[in-house]
Amino acid sequence: MAICSAHTTTSLHSPCPTVSNTGFRQKQVIFFTSNRRSGRRHGGARTFQVSCSVEKPVVIGLAADSGCGKSTFMRRLTSVFGGAAEPPKGGNPDSNTLISDTTTVICLDDYHSLDRTGRKEKGVTALDPRANNFDLMYEQVKAIKEGQTIEKPIYNHVTGLLDPPEVITPPKIFVIEGLHPMFDERVRDLLDFSIYLDISDEVKFAWKIQRDMAERGHSLESIQASIEARKPDFDAFIDPQKQYADAVIEVLPTQLIPDDNEGKVLRVKLIMKEGVKHFNPVYLFDEGSSISWVPCGRKLTCSYPGIKFAYGPDTYFGHEVSVLEMDGQFDRLDELIYVESHLSNLSTKFYGEVTQQMLKHADFPGSNNGTGLFQTIVGLKIRDLYEQIVAERAGAPAETAKV
Repeated sequence: MAICSAHTTTSLHSPCPTVSNTGFRQKQVIFFTSNRRSGRRHGGARTFQVSCSVEKPVVIGLAADSGCGKSTFMRRLTSVFGGAAEPPKGGNPDSNTLISDTTTVICLDDYHSLDRTGRKEKGVTALDPRANNFDLMYEQVKAIKEGQTIEKPIYNHVTGLLDPPEVITPPKIFVIEGLHPMFDERVRDLLDFSIYLDISDEVKFAWKIQRDMAERGHSLESIQASIEARKPDFDAFIDPQKQYADAVIEVLPTQLIPDDNEGKVLRVKLIMKEGVKHFNPVYLFDEGSSISWVPCGRKLTCSYPGIKFAYGPDTYFGHEVSVLEMDGQFDRLDELIYVESHLSNLSTKFYGEVTQQMLKHADFPGSNNGTGLFQTIVGLKIRDLYEQIVAERAGAPAETAKV
C-alpha cells in the first residue's frame, strides 16, 4: 500500500497528497482504514476514513493532431477495459476528462498556459510549446503515477478560457491524450506505452472537406488556409513525436483506387516497435515473414475495390518494427472473424473478441476499415500490457491469453 503522511487541510477530496495546479502539494488529514471511503460526524465535524490506492497507475500516452480520431480511439480503449467513459460526475460540464471503471483519460489541452486570447496576442498556436505548461504536466503525471491525487486545470474549449481545476484521483489506467504527450522528455519517460495517430495530409484534407463543407458551410479555400496555417507548427512540434511511439497507426489514401481523392476508402498501417517490454507485435500467418493477402471471396464479402492485407518487418526512425497493413473496407463486420482467425498475438481473452468489440461499436467512425480494427487491437494489447505490469509488481506471472 502507498504511504501517506497525516497533515491538516481544508480539503479532503482524496486519500493521498494532492498536487495542485500550481505544482505544490496540499496537505490533508488522513485516517487509514480498509479500501472503503466513509464519513461520520463527531460533534459537528466530519471525519473521513480513507485509504491510499493499492495499485499505482499504468500510464499511456496518445498523440495526434486535432481532428484525427483521438476521442474515438479512447472510447474503444475504455470499452476493452469495461464500462463507458463519462465526464466526472458533479463537476465542470465543460471538463475534458473521461472516467470509466478502470480508466481515466485527460486531455493535454488542459495544460495550455495561454488562453485563446493570450495565444492570439502572442501570435502562437496551441501546437506551439510556448503555449503549454510542460513543468506542470510533468509534475502532475508523475504524481498520478506515484499514486497521488492532483488538481488539474481545465481548458474550456467553449469559452477559450482556463477554468478552475478539477480533482483527479489515480485510476488503474491513466491516459494522457493530446498534441504533446511525447514532446517533453520528462513526461515521455513516465509513459508505460505510447501511441501516435498519423493521418496523412491527403486524408486530413479529405476529412476536413467532408466535415467543414458539408456540416459547417466552410469554403474549400478557407479549409485549405486553415490546414496550411497549422502545418508549420505541426511539422515542428507534433509530427516528430511519432519517432518515440511504441505503436503508430498510420492512415493513408487507398492504393486500390487509382487517383482517389475522396478519402473514404483508406489504407491503414499498424507500425509496432520491436523489443518493447510487455508488448508482442501482432502478426499475420507467419511471424517475421513478408505476407501479401487478398482475402475476398467466399468467406469475406468485398465490394469494390476489395480488401488487401500485408505484413512484414521494416525499420521506422531507426527502430526495428513489424507492420500490419489493411487497404479497403469491410462490407459485413460479422465476417471479420475470418480475418481475426489468421492474426496471432492479439492478446484476446477468447476466440472472436476482436470481432465482438468491432460489432459492439459498429457505429463508431472507422469501424469498417483498418482504423477501427487497429485501434481495437491496440486496446487489447494495452489491456495485456497492464495485466503483465500488475502481475510483475505483485511478483506473479500474468495469465494472459495469446490467441
